[in-house]
Amino acid sequence: MPAVSKGDGMRGLAVFISDIRNCKSKEAEIKRINKELANIRSKFKGDKALDGYSKKKYVCKLLFIFLLGHDIDFGHMEAVNLLSSNKYTEKQIGYLFISVLVNSNSELIRLINNAIKNDLASRNPTFMCLALHCIANVGSREMGEAFAADIPRILVAGDSMDSVKQSAALCLLRLYKASPDLVPMGEWTARVVHLLNDQHMGVVTAAVSLITCLCKKNPDDFKTCVSLAVSRLSRVGVVSTPTVGRWPWCACPLGTLLVPPQDAAVKGRLVECLETVLNKAQEPPKSKKVQHSNAKNAILFETISLIIHYDSEPNLLVRACNQLGQFLQHRETNLRYLALESMCTLASSEFSHEAVKTHIDTVINALKTERDVSVRQRAADLLYAMCDRSNAKQIVSEMLRYLETADYAIREEIVLKVAILAEKYAVDYSWYVDTILNLIRIAGDYVSEEVWYRVLQIVTNRDDVQGYAAKTVFEALQAPACHENMVKVGGYILGEFGNLIAGDPRSSPPVQFSLLHSKFHLCSVATRALLLSTYIKFINLFPETKATIQGVLRAGSQLRNADVELQQRAVEYLTLSSVASTDVLATVLEEMPPFPERESSILAKLKRKKGPGAGSALDDSRRDPSSHDINGGVEPTPSTVSTPSPSADLLGLRAAPPPAAPPAPSGAGNLLVDVFSDSPATQPGLGPSPEEAFLRFVCRNNGVLFENQLLQIGVKSEFRQNLGRMYLFYGNKTSVQFQNFSPTVVHPGDLQTHILSTKRVASQVDGGAQVQQVLNIECLRDFLTPPLLSVRFRYGGAPQSLTLKLPVTINKFFQPTEMAAQDFFQRWKQLSLPQQEAQKIFKANHPMDAEVTKAKLLGFGSALLDNVDPNPENFVGAGIIQTKALQVGCLLRLEPNAQAQMYRLTLRTSKEPVSRHLCELLAQQF
Repeated sequence: MPAVSKGDGMRGLAVFISDIRNCKSKEAEIKRINKELANIRSKFKGDKALDGYSKKKYVCKLLFIFLLGHDIDFGHMEAVNLLSSNKYTEKQIGYLFISVLVNSNSELIRLINNAIKNDLASRNPTFMCLALHCIANVGSREMGEAFAADIPRILVAGDSMDSVKQSAALCLLRLYKASPDLVPMGEWTARVVHLLNDQHMGVVTAAVSLITCLCKKNPDDFKTCVSLAVSRLSRVGVVSTPTVGRWPWCACPLGTLLVPPQDAAVKGRLVECLETVLNKAQEPPKSKKVQHSNAKNAILFETISLIIHYDSEPNLLVRACNQLGQFLQHRETNLRYLALESMCTLASSEFSHEAVKTHIDTVINALKTERDVSVRQRAADLLYAMCDRSNAKQIVSEMLRYLETADYAIREEIVLKVAILAEKYAVDYSWYVDTILNLIRIAGDYVSEEVWYRVLQIVTNRDDVQGYAAKTVFEALQAPACHENMVKVGGYILGEFGNLIAGDPRSSPPVQFSLLHSKFHLCSVATRALLLSTYIKFINLFPETKATIQGVLRAGSQLRNADVELQQRAVEYLTLSSVASTDVLATVLEEMPPFPERESSILAKLKRKKGPGAGSALDDSRRDPSSHDINGGVEPTPSTVSTPSPSADLLGLRAAPPPAAPPAPSGAGNLLVDVFSDSPATQPGLGPSPEEAFLRFVCRNNGVLFENQLLQIGVKSEFRQNLGRMYLFYGNKTSVQFQNFSPTVVHPGDLQTHILSTKRVASQVDGGAQVQQVLNIECLRDFLTPPLLSVRFRYGGAPQSLTLKLPVTINKFFQPTEMAAQDFFQRWKQLSLPQQEAQKIFKANHPMDAEVTKAKLLGFGSALLDNVDPNPENFVGAGIIQTKALQVGCLLRLEPNAQAQMYRLTLRTSKEPVSRHLCELLAQQF
């Protein structure tokens, strides 16, 4: 509602509003409104010569009454008449009334369209802006059909005012989102891109929003926007002193438009811009005004988001992490929250993971001392994301300690995270058992079935931990206050493995039974049913307890129990123990067999807890080489997973399928490019090329292999010796179902691997859903050419096809080998034939950082040997390529020359083609 100034002279409106505010009751307000409505109706009907001022006043009153929640069924025509006025205030009220009260199906739309057309043709910038705002606010299809061709002409016209261009861009964006088919794509699209060079920042901001939306459907028409955006970013604000007016509203939208460019020069300028922003962040503030600080921080976080999205510049990622680390102790709560959230994403990058770990003490302190629960939750997410084998015990211990005082809203989530980390990084299985039992003791009410089911599976499958688990759970059950989940775990473990501790008089069979039965009457029906099964197991394990247990089963409280399940168990177990012979009883009640190797449902539970669009703390796209599955081996997993996320959420290698959810809205992801056209042939997009994406996987096992506006393909994989398993995640980023979806693996002629898909992928992929394909891989002998992934489907009736290299390279079967310096040089001399050595001298494409180099060599699969090379700056590695047919030893030596920005890589194996191939693959990583 526009403010009423003295110049407007609408005293009657001011008095009416005052009367409404002074009403003492709802009835008085309704009475006053009805009186006014009757007066306005009589004025509109009786006075045919009502002037513009009076119409404006009465229309304002009707608008105010509508905003109070009352229905208005007249006055629309008078508002339309105000559109033809030459006075701004009258025209403004007319447009305001129409934007608020007129729906898209009104009979007045044609009259309104005529008035709008007249204003657009008037060349009066004020009237044009009012008309454009009205079109955007109503946004009906009829308006789109009437003005979709005119608005682009206004947008690119050379004589249009800056305010008109800005309004036209936003209006066109509104129409395009409502009805994309109505917005013509023609010669004006190239001129829209050049609006990025406009001097007016409002025009640039609006143009970025429009281009970002348009290029999703027509990427080829907007290829030049990336270079222009980088150029504009380098000119406006980045290379000069930032100001509040110029930086946030220009650089932030430009950052959202940018994707990693293909051109080396553009890429260099972008990296230079990002470095400039990070450098300026280190400078002391030139102003103490809050808005200046907010502007600077807005740009900094936008820059860090772009660096994270880029994920190919180790130096920038580490610097971004260090900058965020400074915010962790900032006095502003919002900055601490944003820093923790961004670092969760950085923790998933192989380049910045170690840098994030250096802030572990600060994050732990935030978990303990932060007053805001949302900040504490982000701190817990970050600890989960930065955890690996080196710090798992510390992080799990701190999270358990925090769990005792954690907010009830996040306890279940922390319990799931502790359970996942304890399983994922457990080297000592006794530590895993202690952790889970401690978890049940501290937060038993929040320990879901998935958690204690999982510990039973693991204990059952591990012979070396069964005795310790039985002893530990027996001691835990002796506590005066014991949670029911602890009774469940104790009942199962003692029923299966109680014999392993029965030799100790302190845990003899009668003592075990007495301890369990003391908890029986305090438990729920489900737990008592489990304990009855434990009792019958005891009769088989410990015959001396048979009489006592039969007495319990024969008691009236069991045989005549109101619960049919307990009654049936008591009757059947009593009869079985009385009738069956010892051999039959031993056969029926033998120890449970090992559970089939299956995925952990705890990961899926955590993912459902976080909900769709979960933060990157769950998006573990970094496979830590030290992490492993506690059960060992490569496990089977379901072939399809449907999630509501519009992008491939690579939660974990063994996440169970969450329940189906409604499709996510179109455009929920970062849909900047589309490499598909309406024909089956693929077209180049604005993102990384398939070859570049493939090369990124040489030293990593997880990440996004391909992404465009329709489809995202994520990869998680693990390899052991000559075996591997790869999880492919196909995410439908649209709201339209994919038909005839068929991903297949193509084997080139010289490929010496064996790949089998566990199950076929569903032929339909719902909009916003994700399906998973699992590939079992076996390396038969050395190979040079990777397998190919062919994806075909129909989108909107048009066939789509895509062929990518699967990231299965020979170095994936590299097993690191430790050896002493003497052994290394002896083996090095043995591989001295010309055909056994490959050497390459090349220029560094990235900053020469020793820690990053180490990370890449470890990711490549080689063990790094310390104190072997006389030059401490050089890197020496060794490993064995494991194939089914033979083993190929491999030695490498990397010599960096920091002054010349050059590397010399020497690699020796017993197979000439393998040496050259590995040398080429590794050299491309630097």
